[in-house]
Amino acid sequence: MARDSHATKARLLDAAFSEFATYGIAGARVDRIAEAAQANKRLIYVYYGNKEQLFDAVLQRALETGSESVPFDADDLPGYAGAVFDHLVERPELMRLVLWKQLERPGSTSTEAESYESKIASVRRAQEAGRIAADFTPEDVLTLVIALSQAWFAAVGGPAAGAAGPAWPAPRLAAHRAAVVESVHRITTPTR
Repeated sequence: MARDSHATKARLLDAAFSEFATYGIAGARVDRIAEAAQANKRLIYVYYGNKEQLFDAVLQRALETGSESVPFDADDLPGYAGAVFDHLVERPELMRLVLWKQLERPGSTSTEAESYESKIASVRRAQEAGRIAADFTPEDVLTLVIALSQAWFAAVGGPAAGAAGPAWPAPRLAAHRAAVVESVHRITTPTR
C-alpha cells in the first residue's frame, strides 16, 4: 500500500509540474492534474492540501532535483553556470515553472532563501580567500551567475522563444553556453 501511495504521489507531482509549467497556478486545473496522473482528484487534497500547496511541493521537488543535478561550487562558478544552462536546456519547462512562481507568488520560500544564503556564504568565503573577484558583493555575484545562466530562456523574444529542446541548433546552444561560461569567468576571476 505504501508503495502505491509513493507511486501515486510521484505521478501527481509529475502531472502537476507539467500543468503548472503550462498554465501557472491560477490557470492550472486539479481535474487535469488528476486525469494526467491517473489518480483520484481527492488524493491531491489528501496528500497536498490544496492547489497552492501542491504547487509548493512541485517547486520544492524541482529545486531539490536541480540542487542534486547541479551542485553548487563557489570555486567553479563558470562551470556551475554552464551546468545550470545545460540543466535548463534539458528541462525548458522548469524555467516556465519558475517564471510562473515569480509572477504569481513573488518572494522567496524558506527553501529558496536557505539555498541562496548558503551559496552567498560560499561566495563570500571564496572572495575573502581571493579565489573570486571582490568587485561585486557576494549577493550580486550569485545573482549575476544565475541571471547569465537563465538569460537564454528568459529573454523576451530571445533565442529560446521559438522551438524548445532538441530543436534548437546544437552549434547555437554551444556558442551561447560558451558565452555564459566566459562571462561568468570574467566577472569572477580576480585580477592579479
